[in-house]
This record gives sequence, C-alpha cells and structure tokens, in this order.
Amino acid sequence: MERRNFLRNSVLLGATGVLPVGAALSAPTGEKPVLTIAHITDVHITAGGDVPERADKCLKEVLKHKIDFILNGGDSIGDASYDNVQRNQVTEQWAVWDKFVGKTDLNVYSCIGNHDIWWKAPDEQDEMYGKPYVVKRLKIPNRYYSFSKKKWHFIILDGNSSGIKLDPEQMSWLEKELEGLRANTPVLIMSHYPILTVTNTWEGGQHGDHKELKKLFYKHRDKVRVCLSGHQHLLDEAVYNGVKYHCNGSMSGFWWGKGDEKSAQPYFYQESSPGYALLKLYEDGKVENQYIHLTS
Repeated sequence: MERRNFLRNSVLLGATGVLPVGAALSAPTGEKPVLTIAHITDVHITAGGDVPERADKCLKEVLKHKIDFILNGGDSIGDASYDNVQRNQVTEQWAVWDKFVGKTDLNVYSCIGNHDIWWKAPDEQDEMYGKPYVVKRLKIPNRYYSFSKKKWHFIILDGNSSGIKLDPEQMSWLEKELEGLRANTPVLIMSHYPILTVTNTWEGGQHGDHKELKKLFYKHRDKVRVCLSGHQHLLDEAVYNGVKYHCNGSMSGFWWGKGDEKSAQPYFYQESSPGYALLKLYEDGKVENQYIHLTS
C-alpha cells in the first residue's frame, strides 16, 4: 500500500471505526480509469405496485455518473422460476424489464439469474422454456460470452446448472478463453452466483465449482483481476490470490419490500441496503469498486 493511501485510510478508520463502503486500500492516485462502469444486479422488476417507478428512479441515479456501459448481474425480473408462475406473468415481467432498460442508450451486458428462467413451460419445445428465451429477452449473444473494451476483457458466466456449476462445455470454453488471451490482459468476470463470498457462511448460494475456478484463476493470475456477482442480496468483498471478489448487494434490496424482523433498516436485506456499484478500471489492471446505497 502506498504511504499516502495508508495515512488517508488510517485517518478514516480512526475517525469512524470503519472504512467507507467500497474504499479501495490501494486506489490509484493521479491516474485516470480507462473504463467506468456500473454494476447492477437482482433488480427483480415486476409490474406490481410502484416497483417500475422506483426502479426507474434507481436507474436515474446510476445514469447520473459518466459511465461507459452497464453490467447486469441477473435476476432481472421478479421471478419466473416458481412452480405456480404462468406464461402471462413471465411475459408481463419481461415487458416491464424492456421499458426499464429502454431508459438508457448505454449497452447493458447481462448474465442469467436463477429467477429469470421459466422451467415450468408446458414442454421443452415451448419457445419460452429455459435459458434460450432469457438469452433472447436480455438481448445477449449466448448464455455465456465475452467481449473486450479498452484493453480489458470481460467474461460473462452462466452458473445455472445442477450444483450451481459451470457445465463441462462452458468450463472448457472458459479455460480456452483465458488461455487464448495475451499475458497480463486484465480480465473481469461476472457471474450471478458468487464464486467466493463471505456471506455464504450463513446465506448459501456460492458456486459449487469454486475450487476448480480458484485453481484456474491461479493459473491465470496475471489476467484475472476481479469477479462480480449478486444473488445474495448481501454486500461483501473478499480477496484471494490477488483476485478481488465483489458481491454487490442488489438494486431491489428486500425485493422492493420494507423488510422483516431480520432487516437492519427498512428495505434492507439483513444488513445490506439496496444499491449498485460503480467500478473504475485502469489500464494496468487496478480496480476500484464503490457500492452506492440507494434509498427506496
């Protein structure tokens, strides 16, 4: 850690007892990021009540920042996965989502969340069954994919397989994807489920293949810099083998509700407020992740 950052953070810690959410212990100084992006996740948008209006208000807050694009971590709609969900409910939720993302001209790169998938379609031949329909509604090229921007490489994963794992086809693709990148290419990986998370000890939901991914990331430790996730609706961060893992809460908080007896404050899920993250990515691979709280 640079001495000036150590002293600055020591003052903050001494004054408040905690560091600000998203404080970067080794934040670059005097540099400009090559990319500034927003990470939203678990929007869980529905047509019910005042949710669309509140979601629009949250998106306006995101768009106040000068950002290059948006990463959406999945669970975009309220829910399509429960047994009693009917076709009209699924299409209605996606229609609300379309209006929501239509409020911005920025590119929105999404991954598939577990609540986005309608498994209870009449049969597997139904056009709305499973992941292909979600790929279509999210306007993404595939259930997993990659792209590059300003020397950074972005990998979007689909962990919605039995055991919350990458299926063999996808794991093979990921291995080849990382192998094919030039040395020291900075990589950001986004998944719906956390690959490594603090909150898994009491909430569950971590990738079942986290050991295999840890080994793969160590092999490519000159490349993999940061992993983003959601799913938990809880805010946490971890660092292991030089990779930063940010589980960036949720935009919907307590699914747009006021919470329950476990909620620390109204609209919180446990101790985590609704929010989104602002990430600054630097040419040399440094990352700043700042979680911004939203009031519902």
